[in-house]
Amino acid sequence: MKAASLKFWGVRGSIPSPGGRTVFYGGNTSCVEVRVGDEIIILDAGTGIRGLGKSLELEFKNRPIAVSLLITHTHWDHIQGFPFFIPAYNARNSVTIYGFEGARQGLQSALSVQMDSPYFPVSLEKMPGQIQFYELKNLQFKVGSVPVHAQFLNHPGVCTGYRIFTLGGSICYLPDVELFPEHIVDAAPNDATDSGFPGTQNEKLIEFIRGAEVVVMDSQYNVAEYHEHSGWGHSCVADVVAVAVRAGVKRLFLFHHDPDHSDEDVTRLVEHARQAACQLRSPILIEAAREGLDAQIEASEPTAGTLEQPFEKGHS
Repeated sequence: MKAASLKFWGVRGSIPSPGGRTVFYGGNTSCVEVRVGDEIIILDAGTGIRGLGKSLELEFKNRPIAVSLLITHTHWDHIQGFPFFIPAYNARNSVTIYGFEGARQGLQSALSVQMDSPYFPVSLEKMPGQIQFYELKNLQFKVGSVPVHAQFLNHPGVCTGYRIFTLGGSICYLPDVELFPEHIVDAAPNDATDSGFPGTQNEKLIEFIRGAEVVVMDSQYNVAEYHEHSGWGHSCVADVVAVAVRAGVKRLFLFHHDPDHSDEDVTRLVEHARQAACQLRSPILIEAAREGLDAQIEASEPTAGTLEQPFEKGHS
């Protein structure tokens, strides 16, 4: 019996980037499917959700489909695929959409406006599916019987990451986050670190992902690119590896690939990340997220046959 699975449907950041240069890793924007028992949890609704919707229709045929959609934030590359999510056009299917800070108004409005005329022929209100918005008030909640924790991330606007607890271990999803560079943390005087900038902020995120079986994290830039885009809300691969190693993460997926990065560019980032992990003498497994990649979530050590229990501290 598999505890959980994860499948990538969209891995690109900012804007879709189809074509021969991106055919291996994929050009669709952020969308990840997580299965925990009978629960289908979708992380973000970038253009990758279109393929996921078609796959669900084929799988379920005439049976009702029930999914939970967790939105990290409403930047366009994380919501632009929702109008093309086929299950939402069938009255027998239900879609529960979760988000923070005004989900019933802000999130619903963001999804609705992109479907208004003259941008789209069908409005959100006319989608026949049973669509509900659930405004999250706490950083710890459940999707069905599955415990989920959330963490606000360093990214323009309101942006959250999610940690999903499963029988096989935790899955952490942080698609858009700018880490504070590790060399800055190392060089910071004690009074600056104690003030919460930048060291304490990294430590909070390290505690949030600590011991996770799988972490999917924004790794958009190499070092040179990061220096040119500091403050844009995305991370340098070297810093992502350093944070993941310090947190004792088992498996890291580089995510939110730059739209200008070719397959060869992404592969070079993976090689650089693995070299960085090797220098830190870490056994962490590092891959680049790739459309169609299906990962089984199995704990490194056997569990007791129940969902991994959330930590009492460090995740709020």
